[in-house]
Amino acid sequence: MNPIPSSFETTGCLCLAARRASRAITREFDQALRAHGLRATQFTLLSALHLAGPKSIGELAELLSADRTTLTRNLAVAEHNAWVTLRPDREDARSRIAAITARGLRALEAALPTWRKTQRMLLDEIGDEAATSLRRLAGGPCATALPSRAERKPMSKSQPAIRHRDGPPVNTQRRSA
Repeated sequence: MNPIPSSFETTGCLCLAARRASRAITREFDQALRAHGLRATQFTLLSALHLAGPKSIGELAELLSADRTTLTRNLAVAEHNAWVTLRPDREDARSRIAAITARGLRALEAALPTWRKTQRMLLDEIGDEAATSLRRLAGGPCATALPSRAERKPMSKSQPAIRHRDGPPVNTQRRSA
């Protein structure tokens, strides 16, 4: 069967390229952080909790743009390793609050030089422009909450956007602090 001539344009699919790039980047960080007993997801979790402070699982999932089920599994592993604690929320007994422990902070601090080296190597490989575009598409730094719809600035032609099927365009321009 001959492919539809116009289907060749799908070989440049951004979705597939992003997924493949994500797996390649994750593989590099996983391999480097293995010496510290961490995976990239665990390093990111510890870093976010260190920077943002104790958070409910829902808040943490939103902060990391993570699926709650996957995050709950990652938190269970981190709790088993005594890197985080999980306690009931005083205001909502149905919710749990995650916090980094002293042991988790030590693991994060020990792995940070390796993370930095891997980060620099990947930045050198992909370049500043691609890295900036990735961060812009991701909505900014990982431990900074995305702006609410009310806080988002109106879009202009100079500000790239991601249009979601279920809502208006999302402003992907990095907000200055």
